[in-house]
Amino acid sequence: MEKRTVNPWKWQDERSYSQAVEVKNATSTLYCSGQAAIDPDGTSSDKDMKSQLVQAIANLEEVITTAGYECKGIVRLNIYTTSTHELWPYFPILQEWIAKHRIEQAVTMLEVNGLFETLKVELEATVVK
Repeated sequence: MEKRTVNPWKWQDERSYSQAVEVKNATSTLYCSGQAAIDPDGTSSDKDMKSQLVQAIANLEEVITTAGYECKGIVRLNIYTTSTHELWPYFPILQEWIAKHRIEQAVTMLEVNGLFETLKVELEATVVK
């Protein structure tokens, strides 16, 4: 697989994403459903935003690795949250995870009126290898 990032500017670098990602010669693609702070028994978290973000990241990583992919293969990450204001102070947690796995991805973050049950943040990814 060949991956090329397209960044006409520099300002996105401090926000840990790319403006566009081109992928050539991929052997397979994994489309992940939104992963949130849901326990293995299916119980939705009612904890704070930070706790939910940490669990959503862990759940996304679990889905990706269980499917036989690597997190560094993420090329698209959509972030849905019930409050960008509440999520933003914890964005460095996501940035550290992105750096740890050397992920280069396009990102969209959307504030939504609500997520399933008590959830506050959901991460949806496209992964290639």
